[in-house]
Amino acid sequence: VGPVPVWVDGDLVRSHELVGTEDGRDAFPMVTPEEPHAQGSSRLGNILRAGVLGANDGIVSTAGIVLGVAGATTDRSTIATAGIAGLVAGALSMAVGEYVSVSAQRDADRAQLANERRELREDPDGELLELAAIYEQKGLSAGLAREVAEELTARGAFRAHAEAELNIDPDALVNPWAAALSSMTAFIAGALLPLVAVLLPPSTAARVPVTVVAVIAALALTGAVSARVGGGDRRVALLRTVGGGALAMAVTYTIGRLVGIAV
Repeated sequence: VGPVPVWVDGDLVRSHELVGTEDGRDAFPMVTPEEPHAQGSSRLGNILRAGVLGANDGIVSTAGIVLGVAGATTDRSTIATAGIAGLVAGALSMAVGEYVSVSAQRDADRAQLANERRELREDPDGELLELAAIYEQKGLSAGLAREVAEELTARGAFRAHAEAELNIDPDALVNPWAAALSSMTAFIAGALLPLVAVLLPPSTAARVPVTVVAVIAALALTGAVSARVGGGDRRVALLRTVGGGALAMAVTYTIGRLVGIAV
């Protein structure tokens, strides 16, 4: 087997002469920078999933509120007040929840990075062996794994351990403010649809049907997007999102009707 380029995190480490069978079954496969990296794809997928989730929450929760109130009263101002209050409360709740969650993740990442710095300072030789073992577990031979670990350590031991051992990019820690703003924006975008749909029709009788149709169409879109992002079955995703949203609207509207009649 001839020289085989070894790429680690997008960087060419070194070309090695590897000994294998004639058909190359024991040789290491060539990995090129053009191939997608799991960490980058995962990060993008998480961002898209968070956006879809925020929009879906905005659609379903606000639709439930306005249809529940519409079931109890035909007064446009009452429905609008309830819908706007639900939109603002939901958006702020999503933002605060996302900020707290991402801040906790960022704190945990920083703590792990600080611990890794300490270990590198106190036991650099042991950390080198640990890094070599990581690449050996990924399929490299013991000798090649050692060479990869040594070269990566020479380039930057801290970054090498952070990415290989912790799967953390020290220069790209999650930003809680950006996450909070993104989640809030997605929720508002989703919540505006049922709010506009219930207030737009001039006829009182058309409010509920128009809102239901608009919400189902929007949920079908978010279901299709979530299936594409996650690589799942589109029919299952559509059934899950549309079915769940339809159930939520039916329950809240029915409760609104019963409360309106009782009161």
